[in-house]
Amino acid sequence: MKQFNVVLCETNGSLSANASAFFAEDSDINLIVCQSSKDALDVLKTTDIKGLILDIAFDHSKELAFSFRDKGSAIILVSKNMEDELEGVLSSLPHDICFFKPYSFLEVRTQLLKFMIQQSVTVKLNSGIRNIDERLSSIFIRAGIPPHIKGYQFLREAVKLAVAYPEMINSITKKLYPTIAQIYQTSASKVERAIRHAIEVAWNRGKIENINAIFGIKIYNKGEKPTNGELIALVADKMMIESL
Repeated sequence: MKQFNVVLCETNGSLSANASAFFAEDSDINLIVCQSSKDALDVLKTTDIKGLILDIAFDHSKELAFSFRDKGSAIILVSKNMEDELEGVLSSLPHDICFFKPYSFLEVRTQLLKFMIQQSVTVKLNSGIRNIDERLSSIFIRAGIPPHIKGYQFLREAVKLAVAYPEMINSITKKLYPTIAQIYQTSASKVERAIRHAIEVAWNRGKIENINAIFGIKIYNKGEKPTNGELIALVADKMMIESL
C-alpha cells in the first residue's frame, strides 16, 4: 500500500508537534503540518492529498473543509468541546468523522486507513461504499459465514484491500494481515486465525453448494475447503468482474 498524504491544521502547537512525532516514521501516512490556511491551500494545489485533520478553530476552517472535500479528501474534524456539536457548527462543515480533544492519534490513524481503503475501493469498483459492503455481506452470509464473528469483519476488509491493492494478495502474511491488524488494533496472527475460523464455520455448515452458486461454476467439491488467500482472491475477483 502506497503512502498517503494527510494535512493537519491544528491551533495547538504542542499537539501538532506530538502528531508530527507520532506519524514521523509511519509507512502508510505522510503527515503534512500546516501553520495557516494559505499554507494548506497551497499544499492542496500541488500535492495529492487524501485526508485532512482540521481543528474547527483553525483560521478559515470552513473554506478549508469545502476546498479539501472538493478534491475528494477524507475529512476528520477536531473540536475542543461538545458545544460546537450542539450549536450545529460541526454539522455545517463537510466531514467523515469528528474527534473531541484530547483524542488518540492511534484512533485517528485507524480511521484514516479505513477512509483510504474505502476511497481506493470505490474508485476501482466505481460504486458507493455502502453498495460494496452490502454485496460483500450478501456473499459471506450466503456462504454461511455469520456476521457476528471476527473473521467476517476481517474477511470483508481483506477483500477490500485485495481489490484496492491487488499486489497484497501475493503478500498476505507480510502485508494484508498486518494492515488489517493495524485497522482493528490486533495482531496479524489473530487476523489469520479469525479468517480461517470463519471459513471453517462456513464449511461445517455445509454451504458448499452456495459457494459454487455464488460464482456460477463448480469450484469446490464436498470435503474441499479453500485457504484464506484463495477465498479472498476469489471474492475480490468476483467484485472486480461485476464492476466492469
